[in-house]
Amino acid sequence: MVKRGVRFGFLCGLLWSGGMPLDAQTRQMELEERRKQDGGVYGDDELSSVERALDWADDHKLLERFTRGIAGFRLVFGNLMPGSGFGLGPEYYREELRNGAVRFRTSIRASTGKSLFGNVELTLPKLLERKAYLDLYTRWRNNPRVPYYGAGPDSKKSGRTAFRLEDAAYDVNAGLSPIPGMRLGITAGYLQTNVGPGDDSRYASTEAAYSTSATPGLGRQSSFLRSGVVASYDWRDYPGGAKYGGFYEARFDYYKDQDLALYSHRRLTLEAQQYVPFANRRRVIALRAKTLLTYANPGQVVPFYMQPILGGQNDLRGYRFARFYDNNAFVLNGEYRWEIFTGLDGALFYDAGKVFHRRSELNFHDLKGSAGFGFRVNARNSVFFRLDVGFSHEGFQIWFSFNDVFGNSGGVAQSLYASRYWPQ
Repeated sequence: MVKRGVRFGFLCGLLWSGGMPLDAQTRQMELEERRKQDGGVYGDDELSSVERALDWADDHKLLERFTRGIAGFRLVFGNLMPGSGFGLGPEYYREELRNGAVRFRTSIRASTGKSLFGNVELTLPKLLERKAYLDLYTRWRNNPRVPYYGAGPDSKKSGRTAFRLEDAAYDVNAGLSPIPGMRLGITAGYLQTNVGPGDDSRYASTEAAYSTSATPGLGRQSSFLRSGVVASYDWRDYPGGAKYGGFYEARFDYYKDQDLALYSHRRLTLEAQQYVPFANRRRVIALRAKTLLTYANPGQVVPFYMQPILGGQNDLRGYRFARFYDNNAFVLNGEYRWEIFTGLDGALFYDAGKVFHRRSELNFHDLKGSAGFGFRVNARNSVFFRLDVGFSHEGFQIWFSFNDVFGNSGGVAQSLYASRYWPQ
């Protein structure tokens, strides 16, 4: 692992220079001035082979054509769950049906780590002259290598185990959009769960290392009837790769245990994102804060597989996925992003957060921290591919993703059930 002082010096140097050497900055400024004088075109002799290749790909819209697919059919890449191996599968997606009044999506994916995922979604986003929406969604997944390290912020890295999580969800979401960007909605759904022994030869199965009394839900699972309300306001320019604007959401869900009367609980999710551009939007400060709080019914508990988690590619990037579990979670993220070439951005980031058992511990004390750098490949004003390298006191992690780190709701301070769109 790179020594801490070397990492710190490297990151400070990148930040001081805007993420590139001073001579490269000077050259970029000269080329930009020449671009203005030449009507917005660089001479080929002024560009490196990498710049020419990226410009050619952008001019021919290769990434856009790839992500859009052919007649709605395309391949979807990425992990079904971090740590489950490389995922791949076909997807059929149409967003222009009836002039955009109907959107339809269905996909099937599998990973090298034996994970399976399938979903179907039908959305009517323009009801009542764009003042209302209706969304129907169902998905099934089977993940045999979900990590579990024990509960609480003091769980040990060496305590890693694996369990199988198989579930099916059926959701209905409807609401109003009284002004552009605002949504006021109600949600309802039904969730079936099954937890079993893990299938990962590197780690012990969770039930062999943790007791059922200390890990509620490990021995007995249930089905849940879910209901909730949500309010959000989104004024980002591009939700999948924002340069400016903000996103703010408050969501309240109630999960009622239908079978055992042991695990009924409520969940409050609060999130704020803010994007501050400068240098003609070629550089951006991106900030996010999010918390997820649970309220168990009297005499009942939150099952461990529905607790908030932290760690992974979307929150504490210097820690392994699902490194921390507990009843509540809080996280802060900050990124400095800059445009390197057309279609390629660099990023420096710092993450801080924690899980905690009692809601009264929602504060800035004892936060886990991680820092690092990354790169984003953009297509159609959204992040097509993302590479992040995060460092923490537990080592470093390298993440490959096919979505923006902030994106829409979900991801950070999540539980395995916080976002119906997960995985992205």
